[in-house]
Amino acid sequence: MQGQLTVRLNHELEEGVATLARKLHRKRSDVVRMALERFMREEEATQDDRPFDRVKSLLGSVESGVADLGSNHGEHLKSRFRRDA
Repeated sequence: MQGQLTVRLNHELEEGVATLARKLHRKRSDVVRMALERFMREEEATQDDRPFDRVKSLLGSVESGVADLGSNHGEHLKSRFRRDA
Protein backbone atom coordinates (compact mmCIF):
# COMPACT_ATOMS: atom_id res chain seq x y z
CA MET A 1 0.00 0.00 0.00
CA GLN A 2 1.31 3.41 -0.93
CA GLY A 3 -0.67 6.05 0.92
CA GLN A 4 -2.61 6.42 4.10
CA LEU A 5 -5.67 8.57 4.72
CA THR A 6 -7.44 9.34 7.96
CA VAL A 7 -11.19 9.82 7.65
CA ARG A 8 -13.60 10.81 10.39
CA LEU A 9 -16.95 9.03 10.20
CA ASN A 10 -20.20 9.82 11.92
CA HIS A 11 -21.65 7.09 14.11
CA GLU A 12 -23.98 5.72 11.41
CA LEU A 13 -21.21 5.36 8.84
CA GLU A 14 -18.87 3.83 11.37
CA GLU A 15 -21.46 1.23 12.36
CA GLY A 16 -22.33 0.56 8.72
CA VAL A 17 -18.70 -0.02 7.76
CA ALA A 18 -18.15 -2.26 10.76
CA THR A 19 -21.29 -4.30 10.03
CA LEU A 20 -20.37 -4.72 6.38
CA ALA A 21 -16.80 -5.68 7.29
CA ARG A 22 -18.07 -8.43 9.59
CA LYS A 23 -20.51 -9.64 6.93
CA LEU A 24 -17.81 -9.78 4.23
CA HIS A 25 -15.13 -11.10 6.60
CA ARG A 26 -12.91 -8.15 5.66
CA LYS A 27 -11.13 -5.37 7.47
CA ARG A 28 -12.92 -2.05 7.79
CA SER A 29 -10.20 -0.42 5.71
CA ASP A 30 -10.87 -2.97 2.94
CA VAL A 31 -14.55 -2.05 2.91
CA VAL A 32 -13.76 1.67 2.70
CA ARG A 33 -11.19 1.04 -0.05
CA MET A 34 -13.71 -1.03 -2.02
CA ALA A 35 -16.33 1.69 -1.66
CA LEU A 36 -13.91 4.37 -2.85
CA GLU A 37 -12.85 2.28 -5.84
CA ARG A 38 -16.46 1.69 -6.82
CA PHE A 39 -17.37 5.35 -6.41
CA MET A 40 -14.42 6.45 -8.53
CA ARG A 41 -15.28 3.95 -11.30
CA GLU A 42 -18.91 5.10 -11.38
CA GLU A 43 -17.94 8.77 -11.29
CA GLU A 44 -15.47 8.31 -14.13
CA ALA A 45 -18.10 6.55 -16.22
CA THR A 46 -20.66 9.33 -15.75
CA GLN A 47 -18.15 12.06 -16.58
CA ASP A 48 -17.48 10.48 -19.97
CA ASP A 49 -21.17 10.60 -20.84
CA ARG A 50 -22.42 13.42 -22.98
CA PRO A 51 -25.99 14.60 -22.35
CA PHE A 52 -26.93 12.95 -25.66
CA ASP A 53 -25.58 9.60 -24.42
CA ARG A 54 -27.89 9.75 -21.41
CA VAL A 55 -31.07 10.20 -23.46
CA LYS A 56 -30.30 8.51 -26.78
CA SER A 57 -32.31 5.41 -25.86
CA LEU A 58 -35.38 7.64 -25.49
CA LEU A 59 -35.10 9.30 -28.89
CA GLY A 60 -37.81 8.16 -31.24
CA SER A 61 -39.61 6.27 -28.50
CA VAL A 62 -42.60 8.64 -28.35
CA GLU A 63 -45.13 9.02 -31.14
CA SER A 64 -46.45 12.58 -31.48
CA GLY A 65 -49.14 11.82 -34.02
CA VAL A 66 -47.93 14.72 -36.17
CA ALA A 67 -46.52 13.36 -39.43
CA ASP A 68 -44.39 16.38 -40.39
CA LEU A 69 -43.24 17.44 -36.92
CA GLY A 70 -39.56 16.95 -37.76
CA SER A 71 -39.59 19.08 -40.89
CA ASN A 72 -42.12 21.74 -39.79
CA HIS A 73 -41.49 21.95 -36.06
CA GLY A 74 -41.20 25.77 -36.21
CA GLU A 75 -44.66 26.14 -37.70
CA HIS A 76 -46.15 23.72 -35.19
CA LEU A 77 -44.58 25.68 -32.30
CA LYS A 78 -45.90 29.00 -33.62
CA SER A 79 -49.35 27.51 -34.00
CA ARG A 80 -49.23 26.12 -30.47
CA PHE A 81 -48.11 29.44 -28.98
CA ARG A 82 -50.92 31.28 -30.79
CA ARG A 83 -53.51 28.89 -29.34
CA ASP A 84 -52.11 29.09 -25.78
CA ALA A 85 -51.83 32.92 -25.75
